[in-house]
Amino acid sequence: MPRKTLISNVKRIVVKVGTSTISQKGKLSPAKMSHIVSNVAELARQGYQIVIVSSGAISAGASALNKEKAGLTIPEKQAMAAVGQAILINEYRKLFGREGLSVGQILLTEDDVKHRRRFLNARNTLETLLDLGVVPVINENDSVVVKEIKFGDNDTLSAHVAGLINADLLVLLSDIRGFYWDLSDPDPVEEIHRITDEVMARCGDAGSEHGTGGMVTKIRAAEIILRFGEKMIITHGGEKDVLLRIMRGEKVGTIFTGTARPLSSRKKWLAARSHKGGVIIDDGAVDAVVNRKKSLLASGIVSVSGSFDMGDTVEILSTGRKRIGKGIVKYNHEELQMIMGKKTRDIEKILGIRFYDEVIHRDDMVIYD
Repeated sequence: MPRKTLISNVKRIVVKVGTSTISQKGKLSPAKMSHIVSNVAELARQGYQIVIVSSGAISAGASALNKEKAGLTIPEKQAMAAVGQAILINEYRKLFGREGLSVGQILLTEDDVKHRRRFLNARNTLETLLDLGVVPVINENDSVVVKEIKFGDNDTLSAHVAGLINADLLVLLSDIRGFYWDLSDPDPVEEIHRITDEVMARCGDAGSEHGTGGMVTKIRAAEIILRFGEKMIITHGGEKDVLLRIMRGEKVGTIFTGTARPLSSRKKWLAARSHKGGVIIDDGAVDAVVNRKKSLLASGIVSVSGSFDMGDTVEILSTGRKRIGKGIVKYNHEELQMIMGKKTRDIEKILGIRFYDEVIHRDDMVIYD
């Protein structure tokens, strides 16, 4: 399908800016940042709504304090982030100000998108900023975040933000031109429609010197976006007028686009949540949840893995270990181990109480394409 057709309905865009795209020799580069800002400003004038997810805070802080980023301890990195966030947002403020636009900074942790109420609060803030014509600039809250609530990289964060605001397109600007089957190829792959084992095997895991994300984090972001039913492009952030050329329909970078219908906001929130365990279901249950759009009952579960509580997200797998989907469970792992394979009418006799008829309600479930 022509690229122009693929992006014809795009109105809202998340642009992830990698550290290498806006820095030079470990320092923020006003010239590089200006290139991205001018592209975003022009698209804003054309009527697009754009949110920026920007890396670079730790590098900016380390540069300001004459510290080498390599070898920093976790508290030192958090201190660098605290210093660097102010530098980063101030540079964006100055550059967008020259374009007649205001910016707003939002710092997120995974907790902010994992819990539904905080997810909605963050979305309302972003929607209001966009309605006001403000360009939101988002980063992970590295100065206080701990491992348990950390996205870990801005590729993943940007995919969550795309779901948060119901974006039509995510663009990852990095120091690579796209996805390659073979690095000796002169041009990247034009389109990818499904994240297969072969695609994952080609990823590698190295990021650039001053960044934290490699191709594997970008492909994981693409996997999230495809589950949302939306599109993502990986391309080099240093190419001239890169964002303008993308929105003109030029074949820039690699576009990831699937066949799934766009999910509702709630389903996107669910699809992006990390899972704490899994349930393996029999063939009859697979048919029920995939083809007949039914809820998952205890009778269809053959085994339970992981430790989780009621209200946590678990992955749903077939007996052949195929990933079917994920959903919010209404029983904890100990209770599920006791009632799996049992009829709904027997749950109260086994547990002494029956909270719900279903283990995962259809409304709390996302089925993978």
